[in-house]
Amino acid sequence: MAGSVDGDGDGGDEDSAESLVRAYYRALDDHEYGTLESLLEPTFTQRRPDRTFEDREAFVRFMREDRPMTDTSHEVLAVIVGSGDGDENGAENRVTAQGRLLDGSGDAVFRFADVFTLEDGRIRRLETYTQ
Repeated sequence: MAGSVDGDGDGGDEDSAESLVRAYYRALDDHEYGTLESLLEPTFTQRRPDRTFEDREAFVRFMREDRPMTDTSHEVLAVIVGSGDGDENGAENRVTAQGRLLDGSGDAVFRFADVFTLEDGRIRRLETYTQ
């Protein structure tokens, strides 16, 4: 397993998995919804304490149009890359990111742990836990 607080990596499965997760947060924070969509599998799902999204289109639409707080940023404190339940070729990986959601003033709104399931270079599933 690898953990990192900074850097986007420069190759290898762990680096590319971490880079993908960090690109997800950048796309959200920068309101780059086309980029966000390209990072997600069409069958992407997200489960979080307040709601569930069953596909990529619904998730991206919510983030673009209905997100209650838009002036936020993700402070990613740790990214842990591990293998998942994928086949022997490593087609699926699990990545956990821990951090804080910050408001426009830089104050913490909540802490989060996101568990990503990656498949073929995209995010297939995201489970979000908050505190």
